[in-house]
Amino acid sequence: MIYLVGAGPGRADLLTVRAARVLALADVVLYDRLVSPEVLELVNPEAELHFVGKEDGQQECIQNAILAELARHGSHHRHVVRLKGGDPMVFGRGAEEWQYLVERGFEVELVPGISSALSVPSLAGVPPTFRGIATGFAVLTGHVRDGFNDDLARYVHVDTLIILMGTRHRARIAEILIAAGRDPQEPACFIENGSTPRERVVETTLCDLGVTDVQSPAVLVIGHVVRLREQLVPLLAHAVA
Repeated sequence: MIYLVGAGPGRADLLTVRAARVLALADVVLYDRLVSPEVLELVNPEAELHFVGKEDGQQECIQNAILAELARHGSHHRHVVRLKGGDPMVFGRGAEEWQYLVERGFEVELVPGISSALSVPSLAGVPPTFRGIATGFAVLTGHVRDGFNDDLARYVHVDTLIILMGTRHRARIAEILIAAGRDPQEPACFIENGSTPRERVVETTLCDLGVTDVQSPAVLVIGHVVRLREQLVPLLAHAVA
C-alpha cells in the first residue's frame, strides 16, 4: 500500500487521526520541504525517512525522481508514505502521483490533510468568509509549470483571494489585479510559517504587495476579511492552547 498523506499546515496536533496512524506504521516515508519536524516525530522510529523537497528550476526533474522512488519502495515495502504539507490534492501534485502509481498496479490510499490555504489564515484571525463582508473565496496558486500564473484577472470580483506560492511574484499579482479593477487600497496580508512558533503576519494593502517584506513559505490573503483580524486576534490570544 502507498499512502498519499496530508501533513496539514505544520503543527502535529492538526494532523488527522488517520494520518497519525499511518505514520506510525510506515516502513518508508518520502516527505516534502513543508513537512515540519514536529510531524516527522510521529513517524515509526524504524522507518526510512527520505527528504524529497523540490528546488527552483528543478521541479520536473525532482518530481520524476519522486515517482520512480515511490514505485521502487512500493515494490519492496508494505507501507510506503508520501507525506506532503497541507493537503496532497491542493497544488501538491498528489493526483498526478496517484495516477502514476495506479497505472503501475499499486494500491493507493489518500489521507487528506488540512490545507494551509484555509487553516493558516483562519488560525491567524483572517476567516475566508464573513457574513456581510465576504460571501465567497477562491484559492489560487501564484506559480504554475511555466512560471508565474497570469490567469488571476478572472477572479477579480471574488471577495476573498487566497494565494499560495505567491511570495516571489507578489508585485506582479498586485499589478494584474489592480489593472483588472480591484481596489489598490484593499487590505491584504501574508502569513509566514503559519501555525508554527515562527508564524509572522504582515498586513499591507494590495498596492503595496511588491514592497512588503515577506519570506516564503507564506499564504497571501487579499480582501476585506483581513481587517477582521483586529477584532479576532484578542479573542484568539485567550483560546486554550
